[in-house]
Amino acid sequence: MIVKNISRQVNPPRKRQYEIKPLSPNDARKFRTVAFEHADEALYVLAITTGMRQAEMLGLRWRDGDLDNGFVSVNRSLVFEGNDWSLEEPKTASSRRRIHLGTDAHTALREHQRKQLEQRMKLGPVWQDNDLVFPSEIGTPRRGANVVYRSFRPLLESAKLPQIRFHDLRHTAATLLLGEGVHPKVVSEMLGHASVQLTLDTYSHVTPTMQQEAAKTMDSIFAG
Repeated sequence: MIVKNISRQVNPPRKRQYEIKPLSPNDARKFRTVAFEHADEALYVLAITTGMRQAEMLGLRWRDGDLDNGFVSVNRSLVFEGNDWSLEEPKTASSRRRIHLGTDAHTALREHQRKQLEQRMKLGPVWQDNDLVFPSEIGTPRRGANVVYRSFRPLLESAKLPQIRFHDLRHTAATLLLGEGVHPKVVSEMLGHASVQLTLDTYSHVTPTMQQEAAKTMDSIFAG
């Protein structure tokens, strides 16, 4: 008996796709209200208004921002390997970007900077200066999981909101902007997506509303 060796191509398991669960405009406002004067207020305001990734914000340094002119530059992401940490450059050129801040984010960052300076003065030599915008209470880098379990989830519970992922704040920012008619190209650049097509594919659930608004706009043009 002849046994034939038939090789089959085995495809790697597909990466699990998580369901996007952005906050509605009303829930986003509710979350913003609960975050008011919280120690991480500026972190959440930045997340929900700019769509920055968590690792980008935790790796953000004061030297990366220009608060006088109202913008921050994304140049690094905070990465942990065991107990070691590093600030790594973005994997794609599109992820390296400058983001203009709205009034809320700008004000929150200014206040956060003031409080951090007070903390540094209080701790003196105990403070570890890594120039991080969102470090721990003594200036060291923070793990994303610690932020989620010690800060983010309790805030969601206080606001009586569903336990979404931190990354859904990024989705919330994109959905709110697209829903208000901001051009997808602008949203794509703000998020650091590789292409505007990726933005449209990711947030296709917003497209029907955008099309309805486009139809109303066309009606208004020819109404008179």
